[in-house]
Amino acid sequence: MEYSYPFSIDWSKNEIVDVIAFFQTIEKAYEKGVKREEVLLKYRRFKEIVPSMAEEKTIFREFEEESGYISYDIVKQTKTSPDGTIIKGINKHGR
Repeated sequence: MEYSYPFSIDWSKNEIVDVIAFFQTIEKAYEKGVKREEVLLKYRRFKEIVPSMAEEKTIFREFEEESGYISYDIVKQTKTSPDGTIIKGINKHGR
């Protein structure tokens, strides 16, 4: 991918790696599909790092502007799907 991932200079190296892993899971959901449980695991870790809903929205928006992938849609689909579901993004914004 030819874009950068959003992160905060206040995060540790491990937190940056974990946030990038979350966004790579979002990419995977759009490209191939990913198990619901994997998205939940990565999202829960993301929320440990970014507990604020306002900050989450800002980071999601930054990622969408860079990549075209809509994180909110994947997270929403994950929260409303039963275990064992393959989460797949329908379309990318502006792509």
